[in-house]
Amino acid sequence: MNETVQPKPVKTTHWTRHLILYAGLPLSAFLFGFVPAWWKSLEYSNRLFEAERQLDLSGLKNALASAAIDARRGDYEAARQAASDFFTALRAETESGDASILSWAQREELQLLLTQRDEIITLLARGDPAAANQLSDLFVAYRKGISR
Repeated sequence: MNETVQPKPVKTTHWTRHLILYAGLPLSAFLFGFVPAWWKSLEYSNRLFEAERQLDLSGLKNALASAAIDARRGDYEAARQAASDFFTALRAETESGDASILSWAQREELQLLLTQRDEIITLLARGDPAAANQLSDLFVAYRKGISR
């Protein structure tokens, strides 16, 4: 009784094939729809971030332009408030590091504008017409700094 036992190959049964088919098809259909939608949402997220960044930069620019225009018109209190808002927002952006809407080079360039804050606010509080010229110069310097 010397029988050699040979192992039988494992056969995939009919129900195993159906299980793989019924589980694999919905999974592949899900991935087929999910991956392009995920890719599109990532693209939209990046575009939204850039739009918000541009909006924030425009808000800074508008606050400074408003201060310059109000100072030219002689409305020094409104100009002082707009200039204060500009300097507060600019300081927050320059100090926020990597979370800033500004690049490193822009932060370095615009950091220099903050040194003029006290002088301009004081001139506006006094109602000095020289503040209008300084705000105009500051606006030009801001546009130059943003373009970096």
